[in-house]
Amino acid sequence: MRAQDPLDPLVPSAPPDPAAPGGPVDPAAVDRDVPAAVEARLGETLERRLREASATDAVFGADLAGRVARFALAGGSRLRAELLWWAARGRPDGDGEPGAAARALGAAAAMELIQTCALIHDDVMDGSALRRGRAALHVVLDEQYGTGARELPCGTFGGAAAVLAGDLALAWADDTFVECLEGARAAGGAYAIWRAMRTEMVAGQYLDLRAQATGTGSAGQAVRTAALKTASYTVEHPLALGATLAGAPERTVRRLREAGRSAGLAFQLHDDLRGTFGDPAVIGKPVGEDVREGRATYVLAVARERCERAGDETGLRLLDRAVGPAGAGGREVDRVLDLLVACGARDEVARRVGELCHRGTEAVREAGLAPAAADRIVTLLRGACGPDGGASASGPQDTAREAGGPVLIGGGR
Repeated sequence: MRAQDPLDPLVPSAPPDPAAPGGPVDPAAVDRDVPAAVEARLGETLERRLREASATDAVFGADLAGRVARFALAGGSRLRAELLWWAARGRPDGDGEPGAAARALGAAAAMELIQTCALIHDDVMDGSALRRGRAALHVVLDEQYGTGARELPCGTFGGAAAVLAGDLALAWADDTFVECLEGARAAGGAYAIWRAMRTEMVAGQYLDLRAQATGTGSAGQAVRTAALKTASYTVEHPLALGATLAGAPERTVRRLREAGRSAGLAFQLHDDLRGTFGDPAVIGKPVGEDVREGRATYVLAVARERCERAGDETGLRLLDRAVGPAGAGGREVDRVLDLLVACGARDEVARRVGELCHRGTEAVREAGLAPAAADRIVTLLRGACGPDGGASASGPQDTAREAGGPVLIGGGR
């Protein structure tokens, strides 16, 4: 048994698992609990990264690197990792070249690190105080040093340091992904997908920030932003990466990309609905927060376009007045939620979620995957699009809104 190391408390020790870096991977064992296998691989990877960070500087290792590691290990749906794994397991003739399962598991761990980067940066850009029911990383850093009220040109110390934490997570993601490609015949194709995913994620985030800052944006622009910011790196690219690493034929990769574009957009549009009408106990934030923050969501863009087509000047004035941080809040936000239901925007978006989810799952069925893998991917996509796969749009929730109560959407990821 090795001696106790001072870094051990930073990363929970993982139980013996077939997912350890450099060791053999038993695909059937991973199949039984993909999130647990990914977390075990992630824990092993982060232990090594933390040693390197602490060797560079002990304060940096504790303040930033340790918190990035804990964030990455602290939960989340592991949706991207699971989609990548099952796409890699989809070859009807087996796992492909030797080491394919180990590479897929390493790539899945890298996906979790790039998600860590995105969430840490999102919390800074959105000014979110909470993440997964706990204080956001930038808030924790400001509390540690008492710097929350001391503004810098780029925000507070905590915000600036959190940007560096996100950058560190991205660097670790790249390192982990490159390591998993060693010796792979498909390394070139897989890395091309990884590069495109990173660029599209940043482009989508910029377009989202720009729309909030300028107060402009059509429904088409909202869809484009959602496709770049979320749909591609949540569904399309994980599926394409898994299939590519397993040496799947081009037709399979192409159909999985099509599936990912449709289901990934359904995922984001459903998330928009949750962010607007969601049950606070489920989504961890107040009803209507997206309205208060002025986020350029598809449902708000659809509402504006519907009001314009109907000549509803009252509705347009309400959207101008109440949406965004400068809005009146309170009852005005409730009136916006009423308008989203009354003008049909909520139902239109929910119908679109159902259509896109169906299109995505059908494309998975047509991709030529092994049936067991296709079934797992379809189940994951339906769950990501809502409790019923995005099939329902109304019902008792609309009655509650018409009666003056909150329209709440449960479920989640």
